[in-house]
Amino acid sequence: MRMLINVPETVVADALRGLAAAHPELTVDVENRVIVRRDAPVAGKVALVSGGGSGHEPLHGGFVGPGMLSAACPGEVFTSPVPDQMVRAAAAVDSGAGVLFIVKNYTGDVLNFDMAAELAEDEGIQVAKVLVDDDVAVTDSLYTAGRRGTGATLFVEKIAGAAADEGMPLERVEAIARQVNENSRSFGVALSACTTYAKGSPTFDLPSGELELGIGIHGEPGRERRAMMTSGEIADFAVNAVLEDRLPRNPVLVLVNGMGATPLLELYGFNAEVQRVLGDRGVAVARTLVGNYVTSLDMAGASVTLCEIDEELLRLWDAPVRTAGLRWGM
Repeated sequence: MRMLINVPETVVADALRGLAAAHPELTVDVENRVIVRRDAPVAGKVALVSGGGSGHEPLHGGFVGPGMLSAACPGEVFTSPVPDQMVRAAAAVDSGAGVLFIVKNYTGDVLNFDMAAELAEDEGIQVAKVLVDDDVAVTDSLYTAGRRGTGATLFVEKIAGAAADEGMPLERVEAIARQVNENSRSFGVALSACTTYAKGSPTFDLPSGELELGIGIHGEPGRERRAMMTSGEIADFAVNAVLEDRLPRNPVLVLVNGMGATPLLELYGFNAEVQRVLGDRGVAVARTLVGNYVTSLDMAGASVTLCEIDEELLRLWDAPVRTAGLRWGM
């Protein structure tokens, strides 16, 4: 393996130490694997807690800070965090206004966040949960019952985070988070498989000259394999897959997301094709975000996420945010 690591067993802990050194505005508990915004708990504010397996950076730890998450719980690579982490995070950020758990729809995450919610409520913490299940590629997968949670997680965390920072009550923050998820759809494409540190080899075999359509973010293969396509052809396929599932009547937020190993030069070129398809289909675009945000280690490829918005959701999207992985307006 040619990887910038010490040993596979310490990858997550090493990364957390580096995150703490780079971002003193965060409190990083390396031993217990909890990342908290340093000013938490914020009086009267609903707290947002999310998490999942490592390997998707900057999701979720890179989205902790004003305007987004209050805390994040990183698990081992592609492995759910454990309930104790989530309870510890909830206790650290709860101001008495309640805590919203944002959970990607993967079986381990769902089970562990459900258990954590029960344990947190036993400690007197009011908890609500929102499940993100935006991926249109498959109905069920090796990792889920129902659709997978992918790029829309960023939209949910950003918009619900802004709502919480405005002082909205837990019930309203939860409702906004659910609305964002319900309005969002995603589709991903891999040009190469990723390589996990423990395995040391690609998670699936993808011969030269082929690509995988409809992949997830845990290194799992997609729903269809084809000969290599141009950027424009991939955009046609991915965007149309999303629009066939939900054709928006209002403007959309667009996320053109890199899977970890695709250069920004290619992502911006791909975005041009995505915008072309949306224009051809008569879909108005309100805002576009391009970059590596919900990744799968060193996988080459991209995903497209569309979220239909109204004036309130757009205002919350535009609200200031200051995290390691996303920032504007501050």
